[in-house]
Amino acid sequence: QVQLVESGGGLVQAGDSLRLSCAASGRTFSSAVMGWFRQAPGKEREFVAAISSNGPNGYYADSVKGRYTVSRDNTKNTLYLQMNSLKPEDTAIYYCAARWGVLVTNPSYWGNWGQGTQVTVSS
Repeated sequence: QVQLVESGGGLVQAGDSLRLSCAASGRTFSSAVMGWFRQAPGKEREFVAAISSNGPNGYYADSVKGRYTVSRDNTKNTLYLQMNSLKPEDTAIYYCAARWGVLVTNPSYWGNWGQGTQVTVSS
């Protein structure tokens, strides 16, 4: 088991940037595949981005490709999500998640979740 705590969310205007962080403790972070997901009101949780245990390349949903960058610092047990050119449709609660195994995008296969951080983008 791993404990995950997200931070960095907030209220921004369209076109602005935010960087989310996810601090991990417990089970070995460096061997985990890490992911970011989001859930907007009335919608299902969806995949945003993920990164393998040793990086550095990330995998992205088409809706964020070219605007978001996922990274990790295994020396600090921290996962990041740099979000640029934010749009109102990016508004959601953002969750980080961990799994040990193959990188998959279906949230049902991720068993370790943080509590989430709210991102609100105004037009």
